[in-house]
Amino acid sequence: MTADDRRALSARLRWERERRGWSKGTMARRIRDGLPGRQIPDAETVLSYVKRWEAGKVGMSERYRLAYAEAFEVDEAELFGPEHRHRSAGAMLSGLLSQGDLTGRIASVTGRHVGVGIVADLEARVHALRLADDVLAGGDLLTPVFRELDAAIRLQQETAHSDEVGRSLLSVIGEFAQIAGWVASDAGQYDRAADTYRLGISAAREAEDPVLESNLTGSLAYQMANVGDPREAVTLAEGAVAAAGADAPPRARALAWDRLAWAHVRVHESQAAMGALGNAAEALAEHDGREDPAYLYWVDSSELQIMEARAYTELQRPLRAVPLLLDVLGRYDATHARELALYLSWLAIALADANEPEEAAAAAGRMLELSAKVTSQRTAQRARVVLTRLEQYRDVAAVRELLIHRE
Repeated sequence: MTADDRRALSARLRWERERRGWSKGTMARRIRDGLPGRQIPDAETVLSYVKRWEAGKVGMSERYRLAYAEAFEVDEAELFGPEHRHRSAGAMLSGLLSQGDLTGRIASVTGRHVGVGIVADLEARVHALRLADDVLAGGDLLTPVFRELDAAIRLQQETAHSDEVGRSLLSVIGEFAQIAGWVASDAGQYDRAADTYRLGISAAREAEDPVLESNLTGSLAYQMANVGDPREAVTLAEGAVAAAGADAPPRARALAWDRLAWAHVRVHESQAAMGALGNAAEALAEHDGREDPAYLYWVDSSELQIMEARAYTELQRPLRAVPLLLDVLGRYDATHARELALYLSWLAIALADANEPEEAAAAAGRMLELSAKVTSQRTAQRARVVLTRLEQYRDVAAVRELLIHRE
């Protein structure tokens, strides 16, 4: 198997796991349960294999291919065959989202009693949208994500259900609102995003779901820090930390502290920002592989490292920012083009601040190439910031060529 084959397969394995809402630890346990024979590696060893397979670093034996296929309940050829291995993540996700029309299904159950089955269907759809957001930009997802949100609201309002199912429906509406707000923000529709986040916060509160409320409040704080009043963002982010509370899952607490750190950065409170980042790292260190809400699947040490690097860049400490960014970018999933472009933009700024204009121009060039392929206002705005920052180095040939090409 070539390196390209391994990368394509790793993306598929990760996608299949994440769309089921499984952690890497759960994946490892399911694989281990399906291994034949007596000599079964311990759970930690299988977990290390899963991490390497999803990173595309090593190949896989027939024994583990069979266990993977059994865990996913698919044929081995379907999972590992070359015609499936080379399907893009975007194509796989688009196919999943096109399976069935939620609006049509809701029309068929309006006025009827619904149970936990419909909640499970909604949870699968909202997670599919989250995974789609990993590889598609806001402009691509805006219409389908709001269509799904509206349909979920109708389902909650126009059907009969038990109190327990009603709370679950409110929580899933909150989850739809979070991804819809995120997509709207990425598309530059900031007022719509803010309104959607607030709708989700209300749904989460009514569902008595403080962890989800924390996630939504933190998302609103993050947008406010970037395109609104950063001081208000601090207040919101503090509310997200409080909503999560000490008993929330470690990754939920880590994310809340991470949002607060960024809000502090945006008001140039460096000491408070570093303290919040430290709290985020401490919270994440408590994560032991147990199942968390599916919307926390992306919160890991790399994401905290990126935020730390962004904080150092914004606070003009490039010598600390650059090594962190290079480390993460060296192992970042290339299918996540928008995030890769955004992180390259921070690297370009940090390199410019470190008086390395040629390297800054190289990073900016890669960033601009990637951002041209995605319909994201986030990347467009960052591109403007990077080009403005490089203007002072126009007399450097590499920078001048880059700027002239963009004029």
